[in-house]
Amino acid sequence: MSAGAAPRPELILVVDDDVDIARFVEVNLRLHGFAALLARDGEEALELIEAHRPDLALVDVMMPRLDGLELTRRLRANPLTTALPIIMLTAKGMTVDKVVGLTAGADDYLVKPFDTSELIARVRSTLRRNQEFREVSPLTGLPGNNRIQREVADRFRAGDDFAVGYIDIDRFKSVNDSYGFVRGDEFISALARTVYEAATAAAPPMPFLGHIGGDDFVIICTPGQVLPLLRQAVIDFEAAADALYDERDSRRGFVELTDRRGQRHRAALATLSIGVAVSAPGRYQDARQVIAVASEMKSVAKGQPGSYIAIDRRRSAD
Repeated sequence: MSAGAAPRPELILVVDDDVDIARFVEVNLRLHGFAALLARDGEEALELIEAHRPDLALVDVMMPRLDGLELTRRLRANPLTTALPIIMLTAKGMTVDKVVGLTAGADDYLVKPFDTSELIARVRSTLRRNQEFREVSPLTGLPGNNRIQREVADRFRAGDDFAVGYIDIDRFKSVNDSYGFVRGDEFISALARTVYEAATAAAPPMPFLGHIGGDDFVIICTPGQVLPLLRQAVIDFEAAADALYDERDSRRGFVELTDRRGQRHRAALATLSIGVAVSAPGRYQDARQVIAVASEMKSVAKGQPGSYIAIDRRRSAD
């Protein structure tokens, strides 16, 4: 896609052997900014899905050759289509169709006859939920990098003062090297839990917490919230981390590692390095600068002993 080009409209596949209903749905989807494809039954739908990769499928239950339930089961069984959002179209009063459709893997259902506003609302909400689900970290359940960037951009455009904290576990590699990746995941989960608990205990409004990946997290909150929240998170994480180490290592305050040459080294226990950037009107020219400065301050914190919170106190980011 060329620079500045508009994103393509989301493509909706309408699968219904009733031509009038299919055309009604297609016209209304196009009027509301979607692209649409029509299939008369499940067999044709499978062909179109393979060729065009739609963003969502509206699937009638009762169809010839391959009905909506079997189509849904096949889509869920295929790794390439298992995440495709599906809204089932059911006949009025057919509760069993709704139950069976959801059991087969449908995300939602619409009861015929339906009006345009309900159709568009269900399509948009299902697409939104699917997008949010795909952006969530499978380990922590927290929003990922794309959602984090959107949150910062939205707050930047709104012009409100906000703070971004970039959180990283020190010596995380030594945990993986000593105990393996399963224990490492427990440390990441512990950090997610302690920061979340500190966020929920903060005064309103509720801060935003995201998981960039690995042992990197981001907290977005008001400037007044950021230091009390992060200080509490540090205290709680260090206590949780101590409990995750083997008792001997926790008691002596380090783990012993053997390098490739067979030499023994000591690594101190995990702590947190946190960089903070505070955005105020006129301070930054671009939302991306806020995250970049928070990341830069995290590197500054890495140079300090123990857990450390480094706050950018420069007057501008230039």
